[in-house]
Amino acid sequence: MANQAQDRYVVISADGHAGADIQHYKPYLESKWHAEFDEWAKAFNDPWLEVEDSDRKFGVASGGGDSTFSWDSSKRNEALEAEGIVGEVIFPNTAPPFFPSAILTAAAPRTREEYERRWAGLRAHNRWLVDFCGQLPGRRAGVAQVFLNDVDDTVGELHWIKESGLTGGIILPGDSPDNLVPLYLPRYNRIWELCAEYDIPVHRHANVPGHSPTPEYGVAAPAIGLIEAPFFAKRGLAHMIFNGVFERYPNLKYVTTEDGAGWVPSHLAELDGLYEAAHVSGSIVHHFVGAAAEGMTKKPSEYFASNCYLGASFLTGPECAMRDQIGVDKIMWGSDLPHLEGTYPYSLEAMRAAFAGVPESEVRRMLAGTAAEVYNFDLDFLQSIANKVGPTVSLINEPLVDGPKFPSETVTPPLIIEPMPGSQLAPA
Repeated sequence: MANQAQDRYVVISADGHAGADIQHYKPYLESKWHAEFDEWAKAFNDPWLEVEDSDRKFGVASGGGDSTFSWDSSKRNEALEAEGIVGEVIFPNTAPPFFPSAILTAAAPRTREEYERRWAGLRAHNRWLVDFCGQLPGRRAGVAQVFLNDVDDTVGELHWIKESGLTGGIILPGDSPDNLVPLYLPRYNRIWELCAEYDIPVHRHANVPGHSPTPEYGVAAPAIGLIEAPFFAKRGLAHMIFNGVFERYPNLKYVTTEDGAGWVPSHLAELDGLYEAAHVSGSIVHHFVGAAAEGMTKKPSEYFASNCYLGASFLTGPECAMRDQIGVDKIMWGSDLPHLEGTYPYSLEAMRAAFAGVPESEVRRMLAGTAAEVYNFDLDFLQSIANKVGPTVSLINEPLVDGPKFPSETVTPPLIIEPMPGSQLAPA
């Protein structure tokens, strides 16, 4: 008879989002900002939430909104354990002090004065996150946010992150049409060096790099943002590879989260082809890429294999079928709680849609093994919790045939995208 530890999977969600309610950030701000915070909080209105609230389902808000899953530790943990999840990587969610909207949708600061305010608010969030993770020791890896405007500020925050106990790493600012963030700038080398030394994973997280539908931007703005999102996911990876970041700092961990996984093999093939063409003297590619390629001792796909990971939120069956091309040890499953597109409250069904028929050792790797290595989770400790609440191996291996039926408002990709053969899911 198999023992309990072998019967149940440890599940670590590599993509969750949390943030304080607005007023709860005030104690984490330096006192010199309190009066200004009070004025800001009274006037704050996030235009993105009007769109997100119209899509509210299951009592969970897309983008967080006022969902208590963002900051109610016990409620959040109850929801996760009900779905067999015992560990979580936590990205930002709500709007910190002085931000114009939630963290992942906020435009970059444009002036030094605005930067100073937003930097204070960002640091308040990071310090709140330490306490939030501390409510479940060993089960939450908090991802701190940094700006790249002032390298000295960022370096100082990295020293604090190392001492704070946060183990999730950092999330870099996202690109937008109004503010492209070039990760290849040499002045960022101090940041990459310190992240490698301190074992701080570096993240890019998906965002929709566009505008809300206003008279100024028109109704196509959010559509274009969604269409262009995959481009921006690939952009940061190429910057890090061709800037030689992984060559100089071979211990650096780079993670792209909630950007899908199926694009990886073809994109790496394109980058490898560019790298090879750059060695053809006299070619146009050599003219533009040759100097960068000379500093690389490996192909782009080899740097990806040695340094890069995917927070493969709501992994689909077709993506999982590509796991050997992507790299089984590169994929980390995530639920994306509390966002609308996340797997809640059908995470177990989503796991079945992705993993039914997949060898157990590979499922263990994608559900927890790689995440434990990247974020330094203690798998033995998490297994002791999973023995009580984790999904059984037999359950996750059971194809979704002839049900259960899902309500039409379920929009998580694993349950609306054509699953793997033999996993014939039919949403109601």
